[in-house]
Amino acid sequence: MNRVTPSPATRCGSLCASLCGLVVFACATRLLAEPRPFQPLVVRHARGLDNKLMTVVLREGRIAEVVPDDAVVPGETPANRFDAAGRWMLPAFIDSHVHAAYLKTIARDPSRGVAGAVDLGMPLDAMAIRVPGLELVLAGPLLTAPHGYPTQSWGRDGYGLEVAGPGEAEAAIAKLAERGAKVAKLAFSEPPSLDEATARALVDAAHARGFKVVAHALTNAHAALAAQVGCDVLAHTPTELLSETTLAAWSNRAVISSLASFGSQDAALANLRALHGRGATVLYGTDFGNSTSVGIQNAETFALLRAGFDMAAIVDMATRVPALYWGFEGLGAIAVGKRASFFFTADSPIERPDTLAVPIRVFIDGSERRP
Repeated sequence: MNRVTPSPATRCGSLCASLCGLVVFACATRLLAEPRPFQPLVVRHARGLDNKLMTVVLREGRIAEVVPDDAVVPGETPANRFDAAGRWMLPAFIDSHVHAAYLKTIARDPSRGVAGAVDLGMPLDAMAIRVPGLELVLAGPLLTAPHGYPTQSWGRDGYGLEVAGPGEAEAAIAKLAERGAKVAKLAFSEPPSLDEATARALVDAAHARGFKVVAHALTNAHAALAAQVGCDVLAHTPTELLSETTLAAWSNRAVISSLASFGSQDAALANLRALHGRGATVLYGTDFGNSTSVGIQNAETFALLRAGFDMAAIVDMATRVPALYWGFEGLGAIAVGKRASFFFTADSPIERPDTLAVPIRVFIDGSERRP
């Protein structure tokens, strides 16, 4: 069989074709590998809590600009413009008291205006939980006495970690830290309950790791003991009227409201007013997973109104204040550099407080989520 040898011209043409193919392939690969310039999202006609209109520019999941509503935004087109139509735009909320593992539906419903939460009670084996769109700070199980609260009631399935004495404190805190905890929660309750020496050892071990320590303490005596051993935060507003001495002990610390779950009666409302009046930091918390549902709660909002807080203060204790207190980076405000996590309401929260619980559009890190 005779073999045909290609002519020099043919060989040259084939080589050129191959080289052109390689160039085209290389260019295509480069285009696929290199990210395309990010197109900003321009949110027009958004209304702040002060009722003023503004334009907010989002880039790569962050707020790049907050400008007057009539400002010119370079690069704006109809394709990258979102018309808020004068709806009210609020920073995503932070709930300072949740039980994400206890409430099974949270994984299916994380987008009702809440972007951050502090979980104050879940079993050790649940601490690997990840909820799309929700940043969690975890405490793990409640630190309690042997057979103490909540191990004999709602938390019998691992929601309590029993600590028999001061000598077990360091190991208990280390166990929480290994699972990713950044906070510790101590349970003060009817006997059996943590004694002063054990509670103090737990607080010292937690503080040594940079943890804040939260106390479940509903009575005056328990709240006083929690302050005495160095706890930083009350997990609920106490339901028994606090003495002047106890109020003073908590004046430079913090309290999570949790009124709808544990105390919307007169004593709790009076306690929260008194704590706030003496300088305590008030943090919005619903205790969802216990007796409330996911998201911003009308019951909590209206209880806080009955306690004497106005809507601007309530929004602040659910956004700016907890972002700073717990260290939620980028949350808490509609401001340049913050994460683009916010929601819109159909009416003014100042005039219609119930509108907070039914956001009409929700964005988490610049992406819209179904409310």
